[in-house]
Amino acid sequence: MSAGGGGGGAHEAIPQNNIIAFGVIGGLVGIYAAYFLVDMVGPYMSFLGALGAICGIIWGAAAVRRVANYGLGTGVPSIGMLALGIGVIATTFGLAVGGIAGPVVALVFASLIGLVVGVLANKVLNMGIPIMVQSMIEIAGAGAITIVGLSTSMMGTFVFFDEIANGMIISQGVASGVMTTGYIAVIFIAGGLAILHPFNANLGPDEKQDRTLMLALEKGAIAMIIAGIVASINEGASGSLTILIGLALWYIGFSGFYDRVKRDAYDVVGTGMLPSKEELE
Repeated sequence: MSAGGGGGGAHEAIPQNNIIAFGVIGGLVGIYAAYFLVDMVGPYMSFLGALGAICGIIWGAAAVRRVANYGLGTGVPSIGMLALGIGVIATTFGLAVGGIAGPVVALVFASLIGLVVGVLANKVLNMGIPIMVQSMIEIAGAGAITIVGLSTSMMGTFVFFDEIANGMIISQGVASGVMTTGYIAVIFIAGGLAILHPFNANLGPDEKQDRTLMLALEKGAIAMIIAGIVASINEGASGSLTILIGLALWYIGFSGFYDRVKRDAYDVVGTGMLPSKEELE
């Protein structure tokens, strides 16, 4: 038994292919729905981008769970940061050159980088993990979906450059609104933790897929709340709906996680107050 998992394939109640479809389709639908509905309905609809990001986060957490169960140990946090690092590069490239297809380009480009990293890990570093290549493709793709989704939720658009007419900025893009302002660092930390932390918190011989993914939902909801706060700063009250939905999802995720902890634990007891120095003596 290694620190990272059982040293073999993780038991899956939900097949990974289903989770991949959920992450890719759900993520892109949420991102594109936010982009179009913000223009058609109003800035309140930007919350859909954060829902798309949560789909990517759950997908990424499931992929981390699969590959880390082979015994990565301290590599669990590192692989989450790697996912968002690749995601930042892919998002910057994809949104800058892709136009309306930007999120798809970012996803494809991230997957290609993940492919290269996975091959290097197995062929050069000799990690010898059977699913390393596929998992790195998935984790990188999930990172890109997470970054694009949260950026869209913050800005109400995934357009990279500012829209300028007659020398004036009509609409701010992701480059100046997320990258230049430093909000990308917030996305990097919140998204990275949401992808890496679920398995890191649950690893061990009693780790269960549904408990780990429920924690991913809870952590994704925190990222959504943060995106809503930024949206409120950028667009005024439009971020309030994102915050409220994020809080509701956080409660669902935390309650679901705690219920599964009680289900899987031998016993759940309160420790009470720490003993005083006199009692210890």
